[in-house]
Amino acid sequence: MNLSFFIAARYFRSKKKRNFITILSRISMIGVAVGTMALVIVLSVFNGLEDLIRSLYASFDAELKIESVKGKSFEVTEEWLDQIRNTEGVEILTEVIEDNALFKYKDYQHLARLKGVSDNYLKQGRFEEGYIWGQLELGTDTQPKAIIGRGVGFYLSMDLDNEFELLQVFYPKAPRNAGTLDPRQLYARDVIKPSAFFSIEKEFDDNYIIAPINFVKDLLNYGAKRTSVEIKVEDGVKISSVKKRLKTILGEDFSVKDTDEQHAGLLRTIKVEKLFVFITLSFILAVASFNIFFSLSMMAIEKKKDTAVLIAMGAKAKLIKQIYIKQGAIIAFTGATIGLALGFIICLIQDRYGIVSLGISSSVIDNYPVKMIWTDFLWTSIAVITITFVASYRPAVIASRVKSTDL
Repeated sequence: MNLSFFIAARYFRSKKKRNFITILSRISMIGVAVGTMALVIVLSVFNGLEDLIRSLYASFDAELKIESVKGKSFEVTEEWLDQIRNTEGVEILTEVIEDNALFKYKDYQHLARLKGVSDNYLKQGRFEEGYIWGQLELGTDTQPKAIIGRGVGFYLSMDLDNEFELLQVFYPKAPRNAGTLDPRQLYARDVIKPSAFFSIEKEFDDNYIIAPINFVKDLLNYGAKRTSVEIKVEDGVKISSVKKRLKTILGEDFSVKDTDEQHAGLLRTIKVEKLFVFITLSFILAVASFNIFFSLSMMAIEKKKDTAVLIAMGAKAKLIKQIYIKQGAIIAFTGATIGLALGFIICLIQDRYGIVSLGISSSVIDNYPVKMIWTDFLWTSIAVITITFVASYRPAVIASRVKSTDL
C-alpha cells in the first residue's frame, strides 16, 4: 500500500493529477454504488425467503396451536372445547392427535408422523400453498382415507390408483401379559386408503400422514386425550388479540403459539444468517470505500498550498476537517443513492418478472423471491454514513495539520 501511495503521489506532480483524482473519485463512487446495490438485493432476497417459508408453513400449520406445557397429551371435555370455541375471534377449532407410527405398503416400510384431525381440518384453508395429487379428503368413519406427504409416498412406492392395496399402520402398545410371546400383542394395527399426496416443504413431505381423528384415536387408544388443539381465527381479527384471550382463559398449564412461534428456531436462524450477511457485505462496502480515503489523501496533498492559504486567512482546523469530510460524504452519498435506486429497481423487476430463476424444477416457486423492507434501506444508509465518516476522517486530519508556513 505504501508503494502505491508513493507512485500516486509522484503522479500527482504531473499535469494530469486533476484527472487522476477525478477518476479515483468516480471509481470510489462506483464501488460504493455496487456495494450498496448488492446489500439491498441480498437483504431483500432473505426477506423474500423468510416470507416464503412463513407462507409454506402457514399452509400446513394452524394460525394458533394449543398444547400442554407438561406432557405430550391432555384430556379434553366438551365444556372445555366449547369454552375455546366461544372465545371471541375463534372461527374453527380442530382437535389433533399426533404421534409416530410405522407404515407399510406392499413390501415397503417407513416410520413417519401420524396426525389425526377433526373433519373440519380442511376447512381451515390447509394446503393452499404447494401441490396436491389426488382427491383431498379424509373419508368417513367406516371408510377412512389418508392424505400422504409426497416424500412418504415416495419411500413407500405408493400408487393412488391401486384400489386393492391399502396402507397398513402399526403402533406399539404395552402387552397385557408381560411374558407373552405373541407379537400381535405388542402393537396395534389398522389399514387406511390413501386419497392424495401433498407437497409443501420437505420437513412435512417426508414425515407426515394426515388421517381422521377417530381412526387415529382408536388405533393409538387415546380416548379423550389430545396432543394439541388448532385454531383458525376469524377474518379481520388480529391473531395476537385472540392469542391473548386464549392465554387468559387457559392459564399457565397450556401454551398458545402462533405460526412463527411454532418454528421459532428456523426463523431465528434465517434472521441470524441475514445479520451475518449484512455484516459481511458491510465489510466489502468498507473495502470499496477505501478509494475514498485514497482520493481524499491525494487531494490533501494536491491542495496543500490552497489549504495553507485558507489557514493564513484565518480558517480553523475544524473548518478544514469539515471540508474534506463533506467531500467524502458527497462521493459516498452519491454512490449510495445510485446503489439504493439500482437495488430497488432490480428487486422490483425480479418481483414482477422473475428474471433470476431458482433452477429447481420441483420447487414450489420458479424464481428467487424478494421483498423490500424500508428498514433494510435505513440500515444500509447508516452503514454507508458510518463507513464514509471513518474513510474521510483521517485525510481530513492530515489536511488540517497544514500550516500557513507551507506556502
